[in-house]
Parts: sequence; C-alpha cells; structure tokens
Amino acid sequence: MLPSPGALGSLEDLERNMPGAFPALPSQAQPPQSTHQTLSQALYERRAEYTRPRHVTIKVGTWNVAAQKGTEKDIGGWFVGGKGVEESLAGLGVSSPDPKETQYRETVEHQERRASIDHSTIPYGDEGAVPGDADVGLYVLGLQEIVDITSPTEALRPYTDPTVATRYKVEVAKALPTGYKLVAEQQLIGLLVLIYASPEIVPHVKSVSVTSVGTGLMGYMGNKGAVTARIILGETTRLVFINSHLAAGAEKTSLERRNWDVGQVVSRTRFDPVTDAMGIPQGHGEGLGEEDFAFWFGDLNYRLEGMPGDDVRRLLTRHTNHLDPAVTDAQGGPKSSGSSDTPKDPPPDLSDSTSSEDEVPLPPELDPASLQTTILSLLPHDELQQQQKAGKAFQDGWHEGPIRFLPTYKYDVGKVGLFDSSEKKRCPSWCDRILYRTRASKLRYEVKAKEQEEARKRDEQMKAEGLDNGGDEDVLFDYNPDTDGDNVENVDYDEYDNGNDPEPEQVITKDGYVDEIQLQYYTSHMRVLSSDHKPLDAIFSLKFDAVIPELKAAIHQEVARELDRQENEGRPSVTVVVDRATGSGTTADKGKTDSDFDGVDFGDVQFSKSKRRHITIANTGRVPATFGFTDRPVAEGQPAAPFPSWLSVTFDREANKTDKPSPDNLHTEYTLEPAEVCNIELKLKIDLLEHVKNLNEDAITLDDILVLRVQGGRDHFLPLRANWLQSTFARSIDKLIRIPEGGIRKLQGQKPSAETGPKS
Repeated sequence: MLPSPGALGSLEDLERNMPGAFPALPSQAQPPQSTHQTLSQALYERRAEYTRPRHVTIKVGTWNVAAQKGTEKDIGGWFVGGKGVEESLAGLGVSSPDPKETQYRETVEHQERRASIDHSTIPYGDEGAVPGDADVGLYVLGLQEIVDITSPTEALRPYTDPTVATRYKVEVAKALPTGYKLVAEQQLIGLLVLIYASPEIVPHVKSVSVTSVGTGLMGYMGNKGAVTARIILGETTRLVFINSHLAAGAEKTSLERRNWDVGQVVSRTRFDPVTDAMGIPQGHGEGLGEEDFAFWFGDLNYRLEGMPGDDVRRLLTRHTNHLDPAVTDAQGGPKSSGSSDTPKDPPPDLSDSTSSEDEVPLPPELDPASLQTTILSLLPHDELQQQQKAGKAFQDGWHEGPIRFLPTYKYDVGKVGLFDSSEKKRCPSWCDRILYRTRASKLRYEVKAKEQEEARKRDEQMKAEGLDNGGDEDVLFDYNPDTDGDNVENVDYDEYDNGNDPEPEQVITKDGYVDEIQLQYYTSHMRVLSSDHKPLDAIFSLKFDAVIPELKAAIHQEVARELDRQENEGRPSVTVVVDRATGSGTTADKGKTDSDFDGVDFGDVQFSKSKRRHITIANTGRVPATFGFTDRPVAEGQPAAPFPSWLSVTFDREANKTDKPSPDNLHTEYTLEPAEVCNIELKLKIDLLEHVKNLNEDAITLDDILVLRVQGGRDHFLPLRANWLQSTFARSIDKLIRIPEGGIRKLQGQKPSAETGPKS
C-alpha cells in the first residue's frame, strides 16, 4: 500500500536529514543571465598580469583508528611531526637514516611495553622521517571509525556527535605551528576529514564546500561512505579531497559492494556552486570529475585475493623479525636470540653485499630476499589493482604511488609488526590507500574509453554484416603485430607500475592555467601502535598560479574602462536634428518660448490645412545603425501605434526588406551606414470631424511623443505639439449662436482684426 502524501513527506524529510543521505537535486530553473561575461573573458585574457606562481606542499594522511581510545594522542606526532616511520620498512621518499640520528630512538620492546591509551605510543627520540610542521602548507587528514560503527546506536543515529571529533581537532591544533587555520571539516558518523592551511596559504583558499555520502545500511546510512571537501586554491585550481570507508569483508560479494560504494560516492557527491569575483553562482554546482586535482584516501578495504592468511603472515614476518623477537615467534617462525634490552640489528641487506669491488649491487626489485621483491609478489593479488585493470572501480585516471611498505592491516594493537594473532588471523592487506587523479589523466582516460567504445561498435557492425568470418578477401586488413602500434603513446598509461617513481606532471586546469604536481612521499607509520591499522600519508608538491587580489583589482578597473569605451564606440548611435526654420511661435504657447521646446512644433493648425515639418537622422557612430519608430506610450484602452492618426510620416529612402518580425517591435526598419543621413517629413492634417469636435471641446490635444528606436542603441523621444485654432465645423447651431462678439476667434483669446466691422 502506498504511503499517504503526508507520510511520504515525512519520509523524505527523514532521508534528507539522515547523515550521508541522497543529496537534494539541484533546481532545474536556469540561473539568471549576467551581462558581466564579456568583462570576465577580457579579464581572463590578461590573467598573466595578475597571477603569480606559488608552491604548496600538501600532506594527505589517512588512518582507521578502530574506535580505539587514546588514538588521538598519536595524531600530532605522526601526521604533523612525521614521526613513527620505520625506515627499514618504509616507502617512497624515505631513505635510511644516519645511525647517529637514531641512536637515541626508543627501542621497539620498550615502546611496546609502555604503550597505553593515556600517552602517545610514538617512540621517544623520534625526529621524524617525512616532512611536517611548517614545511607543509596544506594538511589534509582523513580518519575512519572515530566511533564504533558496529554499534546500531551509532550507525542509526540521525545526527553526528561532534564530541569525539573535537578531541582529534584539539590534538592536531596543538601539534600544528602557530597560525595554521582549519579551513574545512566534515563528519559522517565515524568518518572525519580536516583540512588545515598555513598562514601563507589561507588567503588563497576560496569557495570551500563540504558534503557527505552514506552507502552503509540500506544504501545510504553513514556507517560506510565518504566525506568530501572541495576548495579552490588561488582562484585558479580546484582541489577535491575524498575520505571514504568502503564495505568490509574478503568475500566476492564484499568486493562487489566496495565497487558499488565507489560508484555511489561518485554519482551522489555534489558541491555548492562556485561563485565568481562578483558573487554570482556559476551553474548548479559541481560533481566529482570537474576538479583539477582529486585525492581519494581512506580505508578502501580492498584485500589480497585468494591468498592464504598464514602464508602471507609468514612471508611478511621475515621482514619484521628484526624489530621484535616475539613477532617471529608469534607468527610461527623461529624465535631470535639476544638480549631484550639491546636494540635489534636490522636484517642484512643483500643488495649491498658484493663479492668483489667491481660488482654492482642488486636493485631491491631483483634481490630475492628484499622487501620489495616480497611486495611485488603480493601486489598482483591486490583487489584494488585488479578492479582498476578490469575497469570496475577507480579506472578513470586514478593513480597511486609505488607501494614499498608493509600492508597497513591488520596488526595487534600495541605491537609494531605483529600481524593479527586473534582466532580470525586475518590476512594482511593494503586496506588503507591514498589515490590521486589529475584533470589530465581523467581526460586521457575519457579519450581512450571513447576510442574503445567506437571500436566496439565498429566490431559489432562488422559482425552484423557478416564481415568477420575472414572468407571475403575484400575485407581483410593488412596488420603486422610486430610494427603496428609502435607510435601509439600512453597505451598503458593507467596501468599500475610499482617500480618507477612518479614524475612531475603538468596539468591544464579547468580555467586554463598550467599547474604541476608531483608525489614525493608515500609511506606508512609502522611504529604507531594504538590501532590495528597503521597510519598512511602521502606528500605532494603542487605548483599553481595564484591570483594577487591587488593586481587583479587594478587590471579589473582598466578592463572595465576599456570595455566601456569599446562598447560606446561599438554601439549604434544616431543624432536627430529638428528643422526649426519652418517652426514659428504659436499664438498660445502657454508662456513657453521656442528655446524651451526641443521637439517638433507645428504652430497654429486649422481644419483641413496641412502643416509640414522635417527632421534629419544622421548615423554619427562607427557601425551601421538600424532604426525605426516603435509603438509610443498611449493611455489605457487606446490602440498602440507608432504615430497618432492625424500625423503621416514619409522617409526619403527605401525601407529594409525582411521577412522576419523585428525583435524591437519596429513596424518598418531603415539602416544607415556611418555618416549617412535620412530626411523625414512629418505632415499634420486635421480633416476628421470627430477630431475637430474633440479639439473644439478640449477633449484631446495635439501634444504627443514619437519613439525612435535604434537596434542595439538607445531610444530617442521626439515630442510633438501644435496649437489648434477653434473652428465652426462640428459645432451645433445652439453653440454657434452663443459665440461672443468677435466671432469664433474670440474663443481663443484673439482680438477682432481691423477689418472686422462694428457690432451690428
């Protein structure tokens, strides 16, 4: 049974208020049209004069805190300070430190023994292995499970409790250098994204918009989903940050659900419209894919497909046994000997061993005993890689830095390298990831996808026409697989390459600026012990063009003045000249002189006698001018017309020939080239008895206004006036016998002429 309209409305209200619900659709009404576009385009053409190159280091961090108490104590150390990295197991950008720099670092055994929820678990004496503090201009932190999302109370809560998020915000603020400002934040149940900018970057952050998409229970609850923030940097560069927590589980159905979650986040994310310098919204808002740079991070939950957990743990433990002897013993390997009070020596690096001085050390990827060889043997089983190559998720231009660190999940809480020792003994996996996409890579994908779709359609068409059986020699193609395709570039641009370091990439932004981005660091923080996930961060170097407000304001004024001048010169312009040589003063001008009236004065008018006046229209502009008389203002109830019924107008040239109605309501159009003139004759004649009667009784007057309209220019208003001389026509005998001494002219205040005899 369908719900009642009232109930339906309540349900819709509930869904809109639920965290992560489907966003309201944008209004279908067209935005108001603006006349400032020409100014914006002209200003954009001079952008090089008011933009200056800027550089910013962006640090993106993600961590599933697993609703563990005390995790907030570690936030500042690893995310801001760059601490907690185990260099021997680290990733891109992290090199082995000088032994002198780490000689005072706390040992793993001591660190694990003192780990508690009341203090940071990061080792004492850690100086930090990746950039942090004031070296980073933009900090972007994504947390998952800051509350227990397995609790029905939390998952079904129709609002987000900010209390827990505040604890993390306080700790981050403590660790950040002075002057850093929180410019964006968004929470969805257990998901939290925080963006901080340095004092130098804060003025460049504009058009901040945050949103959330829930994909959990019933497809929209907030126990799974994403929180997203969009900022525009320097008025030129769109950045989008997506912190997501996708469906968990190692089953095939869980994998499909993760892909579905990704699709929902992409299709349902919608930001507020970007406003321009004049505060006018541009469009209905932007979705994912319209940005210049996007960063997708979080607990994506993709696992190692088809890998026995025990085998993976045993394989990876070979690289962690130097950290803690208990690790090897717990994972099933032989327990190392040695005093627990002395630091453990790192494992031998076979790549550095040489049998002679002339031998070249083996690179890590070729050393069968190296960590990189182990990682490379596991990555082909990574579900995220597989889904990208299969075109089912993150296939549209998303990239990831080379993975050179151990899986980030799952560890025993309070341990550095001890994988899940519970009954479930989950297989270690790279669940936590940081992906990024540029506008250029997305466009490349779209071109490639379009080409593939066109090829598929051609193939289907050939099959439908029976041209694929190879039996007809006329349809065979000469194809040499050894040579064809040699010149095709970027054929496998989106394939995952774990061996090469990312190179700087130039990107043409949506607004036409040239930016450059490079991934510099991508590593996990193994020595953070307060969660069963290890934190992960990536550091990007971004070069962008930033608008300098003072320079832009000055250029804006110059452009506005220039456009105003060009507009005035480019608009059609005519001058109307009234021929006053034929104009004479009236006998009853109501106290006005000829100099007070700038229209057409017909003077005294009598019945059935024509009066003519002339006007001249000259094109005084630089472009052709099309003009004509349009309907003049009339009293309510009267028919609209360009001329009064007692006036006829004659032009000295042919009218324009056109089959289309005039857009300016012109009844007849005429066009003058620059410097051309047109003479117009205005003829006034009162010959209708109805007009005579009304004029005699002062019911109407001979005052009117003509409207000369110039297409694309301004209107000209031409006043008309005439003085009606009273007439005996259209008067009754009763009124004629009441005419005073002096005759009909006496009614106009005129004296009898000298030829008039005395009263009889």
